[in-house]
Amino acid sequence: MKNRLIIAIFYLVGLTFLSLGISLIILADLGAGAWDAMYVGLNEHFGLSIGTWIFIIGILLIFINALLLKERIDVSAVIPVVTIGFLIDFWLLFVFDDFQVLVLAIQVAMLVGGVAIIAVGIACYLQSKIARNPMDTLMIAIQTITGKSMAVSKTMMELGVLIIAFILGGPIGFGTIFVTLLIGPMIQLFYSPVTKLRHRLCEDADRGPVKVNS
Repeated sequence: MKNRLIIAIFYLVGLTFLSLGISLIILADLGAGAWDAMYVGLNEHFGLSIGTWIFIIGILLIFINALLLKERIDVSAVIPVVTIGFLIDFWLLFVFDDFQVLVLAIQVAMLVGGVAIIAVGIACYLQSKIARNPMDTLMIAIQTITGKSMAVSKTMMELGVLIIAFILGGPIGFGTIFVTLLIGPMIQLFYSPVTKLRHRLCEDADRGPVKVNS
């Protein structure tokens, strides 16, 4: 029971870090990742908060994924969608309300820090299988339909979203390239130590080694 609680905490901490990192990258205004640039573009064109658009697109993807994979609707996928959407609005509309950065060095620091925080967040929430992000499921759906590798499927998905973000006038720039190239290696960098920490905490809670799926 304690192990499950620890893993749930990793999941929630992971989503909190993920939303904070995304918010910092958006605020840095040097270009955001494809999905985040699309959300910002939707916000600027049609109103509604960025978190609300994350929720709307996430719900649509849950239904689309079910159709593409010919599976039942993954109701649990609502958990990360609602949580991340709420937290991003919390950071952008409350914590960093009216926050502006005019110094390039600080913008770069926020961009780099945002990517690192996102990587830690993903490394944390990957410790659990509580609920899969619908964007990850979409990548699996594309792989299933096309028969391509996971890397190719992810690239196809990201390029498609990037085109939509460009059409919407989302923040695409140096930061977009930076996030795209570094997020993978950064996740790998943090995943191992975070996994070791999770194992250690679970072992301490159980007073003995336990095997936890990751």
